[in-house]
Amino acid sequence: MNKLIVNADITKGIIDRNLYGHFAEHLGRCIYEGIWVGHDSPIPNVDGMRTDVIEALRALDIPVLRWPGGCFADAYLWKDGIGPYEQRKRMINIHWGGVVENNHFGTHEFLQFCELIGAEPYIAGNVGSGTVREMAEWVEYMTFDGESPMTDWRKANGREEPWKLKYFGVGNENWGCGGNMRPEYYADLYRHYASYVRDYGPEKVYKIACGPNSDNYEWTDVLMRQAGTMFDGLSLHYYTLPTNSWVGSKGSSTEFDEHMWFKTLKNTLYMEELIVRHDAVMSKYDPEKRVALIVDEWGTWYDVEPGTNPGFLYQQNTQRDALVAAINLNIFHQHNDRVKMANIAQLVNVLQAVILTEGGRMLLTPTYHILHMYKVHQDAERLDTVLESSAYEMEGESIDQISASASRDAEGRIHLSLCNLHHADATELRCDLRGSAASIISGTIIQADTLQAHNTFTEPERVTPAEFTAFRREEDQWVITLPAASVVTLRLQEQG
Repeated sequence: MNKLIVNADITKGIIDRNLYGHFAEHLGRCIYEGIWVGHDSPIPNVDGMRTDVIEALRALDIPVLRWPGGCFADAYLWKDGIGPYEQRKRMINIHWGGVVENNHFGTHEFLQFCELIGAEPYIAGNVGSGTVREMAEWVEYMTFDGESPMTDWRKANGREEPWKLKYFGVGNENWGCGGNMRPEYYADLYRHYASYVRDYGPEKVYKIACGPNSDNYEWTDVLMRQAGTMFDGLSLHYYTLPTNSWVGSKGSSTEFDEHMWFKTLKNTLYMEELIVRHDAVMSKYDPEKRVALIVDEWGTWYDVEPGTNPGFLYQQNTQRDALVAAINLNIFHQHNDRVKMANIAQLVNVLQAVILTEGGRMLLTPTYHILHMYKVHQDAERLDTVLESSAYEMEGESIDQISASASRDAEGRIHLSLCNLHHADATELRCDLRGSAASIISGTIIQADTLQAHNTFTEPERVTPAEFTAFRREEDQWVITLPAASVVTLRLQEQG
């Protein structure tokens, strides 16, 4: 039997809206074609940026967007991406496909894009191949309003007022593509570089250090011990694979059976263990939880679509990805005391994208619809929950069948988000709402006719949200019937 107790009179802090952040890297067709089409493109655009993508992203209420990488960040020279387009240096994207990068989408374009979609910018600085001076001057260029060469250069390039830059990452994956560093070496470099990421305006720059690759707890320990007083956030990267190895095939994004479905969701749930264990290490040095855990790369990673450039990481997005997104968000909510930001990878046309484009056409993926459905939890109070879930078993392995989260928004409305992970079996969930007289007034569901269902440019609305009404009142409980492989969000409100 599945039972959920929601203690509406017990709150567990705010679910930071930044848990709904995104990530856009100069990788494949994310920036070029996905966001940037150029001023002369026949595709409708605002200063070279796709109007359809801007409008779709605005509807998600994206709080924060990370850029320019990823691995690309530690090969990026920001000065090559400003000024007249014809004078910008071209470069080879050494990490992703060896294609030529023309630098037409640079600092000004990114910060304008953030303004257009309503997101705070989160910039990843170059520690791997850049210098302290380059990083210091980038921050000065963007944020200083006094007399200086960087301020004069920004104004000459068309931006009179400085931008408000809240989030800055000092390096990316420095344990890997960002330099293959030892934690002790990176900790010293962080202290050096971060000293020159200065606050030029009234708003303090929120500094994020490169944290661990999945379960590298030693990295977290060294960084917290040697530099923890000098950063506000520590990043964590973890991708969901259907397999347990990065070697060889990761599996198809659309051709999989129920065994691969189960394995993918089980691997997704590993995020819970990672957060708990990294939090425990961080709490040795920071019991007050001043330093946030920033999960700034997460999502699914499969083999690329057949016939596409292997370095472009273009994959489709099915009902399986919808469940992965919802499960991760529920986990982030549950650990809102330590996890303050998360950035799904990536925004358009790469990995678990929310949008896919093809020429002038655009479609919304199942993951997009999950993030739209879940945005009601942004900046809401997390409510205390106690979940008893039936087991979902396969080939001797077992996970919970149900994943759940509950919150109350500023208007007093309660939202329940519920996932049925089972690939074939519908189930009933009995919900005991305590400390509130609210009733269910509406519901939304994401489900599909097959596990592999996905949206294409010929069938762009195969997986879309629908009204959900499979709930009833029995005495003092709500009985909710969850279809197999589905995600539901319910809105509850007191009458009168």
